[in-house]
Amino acid sequence: MADSKVARKPLGKYAFYAFFRYLFRLAGLLLFKYHCIGRHHLPKEGAAIICANHQSHLDPPLVGMAPSRHCIYLARKSLFNNPLFGFIIANLDAIPLNRDGMGIEGIKATLRKLKAGDAVVMFPEGTRTKTGALQPLKSGFITLARRSKVPLVPCGSVGAYDCLPKGGKLPRFERIRCVYGPPISAEQVAEMEDDKLIELLAERMQSCITQAEISRAD
Repeated sequence: MADSKVARKPLGKYAFYAFFRYLFRLAGLLLFKYHCIGRHHLPKEGAAIICANHQSHLDPPLVGMAPSRHCIYLARKSLFNNPLFGFIIANLDAIPLNRDGMGIEGIKATLRKLKAGDAVVMFPEGTRTKTGALQPLKSGFITLARRSKVPLVPCGSVGAYDCLPKGGKLPRFERIRCVYGPPISAEQVAEMEDDKLIELLAERMQSCITQAEISRAD
């Protein structure tokens, strides 16, 4: 089972992450009028998998900048080849993934983070949406959640697709809303069949997306 508390980060890494979180929050407020609802659903400490819809390259910072705690991201291994960007994401604790998916190394690295008590951000759709709508979820998150015995926290955002859709080069400055929903407990994850768990998570994520759409329309 994952540790009950998040492992203490080195001071330098903590400050590095806090600086970029502040930078992303400021940019989100000024450029996208970003607002997040339901942050209390993410445990303040202890491991969890945040399952978010994937509309844009903007999603990782948009999902992770609202919580007050350190979040872990998954990133393609090729992104680490860029000297500047690779340095940044490495110091933000990103986990490198192979082009074809997580692979054994990615799974082991993610499990280590979860067992150390970290919150890991995942996009169960596997790739960015081409329409803005939620796509069918892939099952990769299930093994991680069951082996680490952690809750799944659904998250849905709207607006990022309008700002920077798949294939877009430069972002447009539209309003973005993000909603965290009630978690699916580790006990539920252990007891439910795969297809039922995927169905429940998709429903929870869609509920978050709907709430975000309502908030964005106000």
